[in-house]
Amino acid sequence: MNPKPASSWVPPEASSIAHQTDGLIIFIANASAILFVAVSLVSLYYLWKYRRRGEKPTFTSSIAHNNRLELIWTIIPTILVFVVFFWGFTSYMDMRVIPANSMEIKITGKKWFWAFDYPNGNNSVNELVVPVGKPIKALISSTDVIHSFYVPAFRIKMDAVPNRYTTVSFTPTEVGTYDIFCAEYCGTSHSGMIGKVHVKTEAEYKKWLEEAESGGKMSPVEFGAKLYVSKACATCHSIDGSANTGPTWKGIFGTKHKMADGSEVLVDENYIRQSILEPNAKVVAGYQPVMPTYQGLLKEKQIEALIEYIKSLK
Repeated sequence: MNPKPASSWVPPEASSIAHQTDGLIIFIANASAILFVAVSLVSLYYLWKYRRRGEKPTFTSSIAHNNRLELIWTIIPTILVFVVFFWGFTSYMDMRVIPANSMEIKITGKKWFWAFDYPNGNNSVNELVVPVGKPIKALISSTDVIHSFYVPAFRIKMDAVPNRYTTVSFTPTEVGTYDIFCAEYCGTSHSGMIGKVHVKTEAEYKKWLEEAESGGKMSPVEFGAKLYVSKACATCHSIDGSANTGPTWKGIFGTKHKMADGSEVLVDENYIRQSILEPNAKVVAGYQPVMPTYQGLLKEKQIEALIEYIKSLK
């Protein structure tokens, strides 16, 4: 059956398990609605049939047992429970059993972004890129508090827990871009912990891997500008001089920053590099030490591109 597009009722179906999940939810909703209407109509009928019709009250005959009625209210709910159980169990196993040919992607939740590590050593932040039709094993964890990785279009949601791994499997079936949310309240910027899943063709995915690592034919400044968005630097650092969670990047290169300990630091290549890899080593006065380290998330060429981009922001 072809996947359904988004509607006011459900998001688009973009994974192999989305149709099963939607079908089960719709079945439960329809069965509940039918039973509610049936019970309500029967209740109203007996209210009308046995209403008081005169001054003298009348009484029904004594009823101690009704085999037909008892069989109906036993057999029908039992059948419904078994249908829902086996339907749900099948969908659950499809999410939990990892296909042998799946591609493993490590997903890490941090306050407040998602980091993705790919099998070839590439990584991305808040931008998950996967090839269409390829089974994916998501190996999920957290470095600080409990988060929850949630992709509505794939109908998957899994907790990211510190110091342990959780897994979930999915196969994207439709090329496109879909939302990622954190479904567990994780702090003051929880609502900003959002990202995108980009489902690409196999050829587009290979091209993206190549460009993500080296920037392709882009200049260092252009590559740095791209990383500023894709690595979620834009979440905390503005480029227009406005205040944010972290200092603005506009015009900072070559200036001196006053640190929280009262010292002054020249903003040069070494300081920027240390701030990326050891963000709490030198904290600018007036800001909280909340930036997570990008150690292991950025390759040398990517750090150099970010430095060149900051230098270009006059």
